[in-house]
Amino acid sequence: MKRRQFITLLGGAAAWPLATRAQPSPMRPLVGILSPLSAAAASRNIAAFRSALRDLGYVEGRNLTLAFHYGDGSAERMPSLARELVALNPDVVVAGATSGVLAAYNATRTIPIVAIVPDNPVTAGFAQSIAGPGRNITGTWMLGDDTLVGKRLDLFRLAVPGLARVGAMLNPDDPMDDLQIRPLPATARAVGISIEVIEVRDLGNLDAVAAQVMRANVQGLLVGAAPFWIPARKEVAAMAARLKLPAVYSWREFADAGGLMSYGPNLPETYRQSARLVDKILKGTKPGDLPFELATRYELIVNVKTAKAMGLNISDSFLLLADEVIE
Repeated sequence: MKRRQFITLLGGAAAWPLATRAQPSPMRPLVGILSPLSAAAASRNIAAFRSALRDLGYVEGRNLTLAFHYGDGSAERMPSLARELVALNPDVVVAGATSGVLAAYNATRTIPIVAIVPDNPVTAGFAQSIAGPGRNITGTWMLGDDTLVGKRLDLFRLAVPGLARVGAMLNPDDPMDDLQIRPLPATARAVGISIEVIEVRDLGNLDAVAAQVMRANVQGLLVGAAPFWIPARKEVAAMAARLKLPAVYSWREFADAGGLMSYGPNLPETYRQSARLVDKILKGTKPGDLPFELATRYELIVNVKTAKAMGLNISDSFLLLADEVIE
């Protein structure tokens, strides 16, 4: 059920195999979408993107063509997918997550790119400044730094009284997770939690991952934000439940799949923002003249059914903070 909106933050991962190869006519621009996710995992984001484009007057197949490339959770696939997409000579590329944005930016310095990026686009080397990127790229910065991770841990501590030692399951080979590893211990200390980083590079054997978690002797889990985790979201949530460990996730898809709670950007809304930036570029604005935007909506999702199965009593006062409670 819906609860009162918990918080609106300024801050701002993401979404798509090839679905369309039609070449654009002069009156039908081609927009390419490069996502690190699978088509199924990205479906909510793509639906929001298409809806926003329709609201702006674009009718797919009539005055707009879309071409989708999906990475299925593999950062390693993104460079080749980006090169394939750029070879279609699209008018704009929409790229999600660090791996997708980096791949698109390495593939072209001329085709406009609308990025959905968790790390600071200036420090990442994508933009000269937030207000004036000055290159072929603009987009949304999701604030995937210590501020967001610290808020996630603080909410986790409020949901699970007595929580003192958390295992952070991160894939250091994915840029989106690697971004968090260095600042995470200090961020956790600031909210009164001790962190044990648990490096996970292969989700093919979750029994081995569970053994890593048990050796870490933690009271709860923080699961990484990288696209790497999303294809195995049901299995990861089931592993946490089997170990009787509460877990906090970055994306609501995990709470929908049985995870205890998630806190992070509302990705469909971020894709609506991207559609508006695409519209401005198609109408002639240079991406380098469009400031990077900050994500406008974050959401806290709590799965009470999972909490009850774990024997965890989530207080009513905490549930009042949630944007949505799954029962």
